[in-house]
Amino acid sequence: MDLGVLQVLALLLTCQLIGEVAARAANLPVPGPVLGMVLLLLGLLAMRRVPAALERTARGLLDNLSLLFVPAGVGVIQHLDILRVQWLPIAAAIVGSTVLAMLVTALSMLAVEALLARRSHADAAGGER
Repeated sequence: MDLGVLQVLALLLTCQLIGEVAARAANLPVPGPVLGMVLLLLGLLAMRRVPAALERTARGLLDNLSLLFVPAGVGVIQHLDILRVQWLPIAAAIVGSTVLAMLVTALSMLAVEALLARRSHADAAGGER
């Protein structure tokens, strides 16, 4: 049975709702939509496939993702007075988190490369016996 766009959107919003309810009920410091997407991921892993309708709908949402930034831009404009006062801590948080994310990504990449090199070396050494 192939789902339509409305059913897929209902599924996505239901996952988000369940995540939001769970986050608030358990008083978790994780956004509800993130928990909802984890729930969706677990469901897809259990199915071992992505339904075609979900893929089409998700692709359509991603193709128009820039439209979802309009409300955020309006919010920034509405709170320019706060930005004028708090620009330094905001800038520090943005720059600091960006540098930290880049550092963690680089260290993770180096760790994975080292692990793969060790496995490759161990496989080569094991094959020479």
